[in-house]
Amino acid sequence: MTVNISIVTVGKLKEKYLKQGIEEYLKRLGSYAKVEVIEVPDEKAPEELSETEMIQVKQKEGERILAKIGPDTYVIALAINGKLKSSEELADTLDKLATYGKSKIAFVIGGSLGLSEEVLRRSDEQLSFSKMTFPHQLMRLILVEQIYRAYRINRGEPYHK
Repeated sequence: MTVNISIVTVGKLKEKYLKQGIEEYLKRLGSYAKVEVIEVPDEKAPEELSETEMIQVKQKEGERILAKIGPDTYVIALAINGKLKSSEELADTLDKLATYGKSKIAFVIGGSLGLSEEVLRRSDEQLSFSKMTFPHQLMRLILVEQIYRAYRINRGEPYHK
């Protein structure tokens, strides 16, 4: 069974070095799974936002994210308050999802303000990479590398630690 993984993310990637890194890992992943990156537009907002305006921005971005996720998709939202996992635990999660017939998996990366409550509620799981905050563009690269690492771990193939 081929697993289809989508990375639904807010905003366009501008940095050439990040694009090159992501393209390299997507190429490597080609022999393991079908992985696609789906970008949804970020909501333009002023630098200083009220709490209400922040919620509105996240809701608008959230609607765009949810429009890209099918009803039969297992959703893993990247959230700072999500569960911390090791690379081996992520590999185990992906292996179990494939074993139990979940062939569509979406990882969701929010914009600079994070994810809306609606997206978090739709998620089947929330994953945190660290208690630190990372730029959401950099998270794309970290995520595709970890997905690649997970497939290498599950196949028993060597990968530097």
